[in-house]
Amino acid sequence: MSATSTAGTMAAQATAEERAALVEAVRDFAEARLAPVANQRDADKEFPVETLREAGSLGLGAIVVGEDVGGSGLTRADSVAIYEELARGDVAVAAYLSIHNMVAWMIDEFGTDEQRQRWLPRLCSMDDLASYCLTEPGAGSDAAAVATTAARDGDDYVLTGTKQFISGAGSSAVYVVMARTGGSDPDRQGSRGMTAFIVPGDASGLSFGPDEHKMGWNAQPTRQVILDGVRVPAADRLGEEGDGFGIAMRGLNGGRLGIAACSIGGAQWALERSIAYVKDRATFGQPLASRQHVQFQIADMETELQAARALVERAAAKLDAKDPDAQVACAMAKRFATDAGFRVADEALQLHGGYGYLHEYGIERVVRDLRVHRILEGTNEMMRMIVGRAMLGAR
Repeated sequence: MSATSTAGTMAAQATAEERAALVEAVRDFAEARLAPVANQRDADKEFPVETLREAGSLGLGAIVVGEDVGGSGLTRADSVAIYEELARGDVAVAAYLSIHNMVAWMIDEFGTDEQRQRWLPRLCSMDDLASYCLTEPGAGSDAAAVATTAARDGDDYVLTGTKQFISGAGSSAVYVVMARTGGSDPDRQGSRGMTAFIVPGDASGLSFGPDEHKMGWNAQPTRQVILDGVRVPAADRLGEEGDGFGIAMRGLNGGRLGIAACSIGGAQWALERSIAYVKDRATFGQPLASRQHVQFQIADMETELQAARALVERAAAKLDAKDPDAQVACAMAKRFATDAGFRVADEALQLHGGYGYLHEYGIERVVRDLRVHRILEGTNEMMRMIVGRAMLGAR
């Protein structure tokens, strides 16, 4: 073996050891601070702000953000391993951390140095929380149909419109808002007329709708964000006019991997609980684990999760490498992992029988929390469209 290959092997081993230590530290945090109160947090609809700040102190508020502003400077491959472990503790909290991280990355990637230095240190520590504002009452999957407007007025923009289904709304200090700046210019309609803005949570004219009553994700608030003539200095525009759609889509690549990894983590937790249950539970004089159909069911659940994890890890590697195929890989991973995660969690509930339907076991909470992953960060139907168009050469 050459000196070069020996050095490469040693570097790979060091990286593997560092990753293992990182994952273990996150697992300890999830087991100590998230899992023990996950059911109660869900029942109380508690948004655990102080626990999120503890996560920030561990470097989990800005996993792939540069170290010069307080970020952890890790890779997408690291991030998906982190989100999976967090979701084993509490899916809803892990998913919010993924969204917060997406916003922080967008400011890190597309912001000016002044914007990075101003906004990111407190986002990295999670002293400030962040929300992502793209979806609207009339614009969900069709992101280019955003109707919120941003009219230039001297050195400011005036933002008017309503955003829907915004995680963390009302609790966040920073909102990245997508708005239309194209006006009536026919060359700046659709995706070409969208611009991104950084809006502080205390901006005049910014208000919030009531907390939505949801099927799951009770551990994070979901509200409308209402912009009624909110003045935003041009200095707080993120990127150039018309860059918003591209910024939004690139941000969503990472967001999709985060949600996919959360699906795997939540489902893996449910599977492990199912394995323990069928070993302990007997019917008609035999342990459930001795029955062939149960063995097959467990085998299929684990196989699906391993396949999902492989797709997510592959997509993360492509995103880290800036591979031109990264968007398609992220869409594929998100679609498969969120479908598989929900299916596995639902099978786990079935294996538990009536006990799976009880809140105290935690399985039904995971099923409810994972269901929305097939909708947000782009519905799974949209993920199929992205992959299908790429395969067929359509744009």
